Amino acid sequence: MLPNTISLIAAITFTFSVAAGENDWESTICRVKYSGGGDWYSDPSSLSNLLEFLNEQTSVSISSVEARVSLDDDAIFSYPFLYLTGHGNVRFSEIEIENLRRHLSSGGFLHADDNYGLDKSFRREMKRVFPEKDWVELPFDHPIYSSFFKITGGLPKIHEHDNKPPQGLGLFEGDRLIVFYSYESDLGDGWEGRSVHNNPEEKRISALQMGANIFIYSLIQ
Repeated sequence: MLPNTISLIAAITFTFSVAAGENDWESTICRVKYSGGGDWYSDPSSLSNLLEFLNEQTSVSISSVEARVSLDDDAIFSYPFLYLTGHGNVRFSEIEIENLRRHLSSGGFLHADDNYGLDKSFRREMKRVFPEKDWVELPFDHPIYSSFFKITGGLPKIHEHDNKPPQGLGLFEGDRLIVFYSYESDLGDGWEGRSVHNNPEEKRISALQMGANIFIYSLIQ
């Protein structure tokens, strides 16, 4: 954990109060429902466990219940932090593209977590959302890896897919990170209950710590 916890608590509290006061934003993580046939609902216990971890282990006070909203629903604008995952095909409709572009360009944040099989279609669809933007691999000293817990060496490897190293990729609006894509890591598997994937406890903790860092970084960047 970072040493200046008091400053961090103040920053997070300020961010939440501004969001709630000016935008009526909800303080939880919103799982994105998307078109195209992909299993947006995969790793069903992951977000509830991450939310519990955030409440117990960090200075964040947040609902322990995830939201689930379709990208074509205007309710999506009530949630500053969006989460997208799955194994299969992602295919955004035109209204989903418009809503996601508008949301992210006006202060929202998206964490996309490849649960294996998502990569090709997700990159294709994000190019439709932001044709002018290209993915940037974040260096290991990027503050997303130390926003609360100090994580060295970049993203933790939770679930082996293709014997590739995990990558933390980003899309930016100016200097602001608007999309963080955890690729070849499978953080959501690590957030699930101990008995679901039989991950060693140290892997689960590293996944939860990284998830907490992503959430907190989205608030204080």
